[in-house]
Amino acid sequence: MAQVVASRYAKALADLVVRSGSGLDPAIVSAQLRTFSETLKSSADLRGILLSPAVATVRKREVVSRILSEERVSELVQNFLFVIIGRRRISMLDAIVEAFQDTIDERMGVVKAAVSSARPLDDKQKSAVAEELERLTGQKVRCEFATDPALVGGVTAKIGSRVYDGSVRGELSALRRRLVQ
Repeated sequence: MAQVVASRYAKALADLVVRSGSGLDPAIVSAQLRTFSETLKSSADLRGILLSPAVATVRKREVVSRILSEERVSELVQNFLFVIIGRRRISMLDAIVEAFQDTIDERMGVVKAAVSSARPLDDKQKSAVAEELERLTGQKVRCEFATDPALVGGVTAKIGSRVYDGSVRGELSALRRRLVQ
């Protein structure tokens, strides 16, 4: 149920961001929401204020306005945060941000790739992996990187139900299958 509600808020925000004439970059909106979410996670006092039903909505908005003015957040993002605060949905902010990113990706034709490597990749390697996945799929790819020491070496990437296996573990498994035959 919470995911459905988060998705509705995310889609409404996405509609506002991508409409013609909004002048907003979805990546910037997403970054601003994530920054506020991180601020909320890192401050027990802020969480206490925003999650407490005893604190008036007007007071919550004042606190958030002060924080957002320091972070130079767009008016749309500020108003959106005020709406979810007023509707007592601030506890769902992380789910809303994730659903917003998924909605924007879908609308822009971007696919999400879960990339695992045996060790952390540097920025150049991450860029090379993303470029190769874009070449293989013919689509724009947003990669989420993780490490998996069990791979021994190389990388695996999962896009939807398709898996691209360029790992040493995958090569050894393929070799084993060929030798058994």
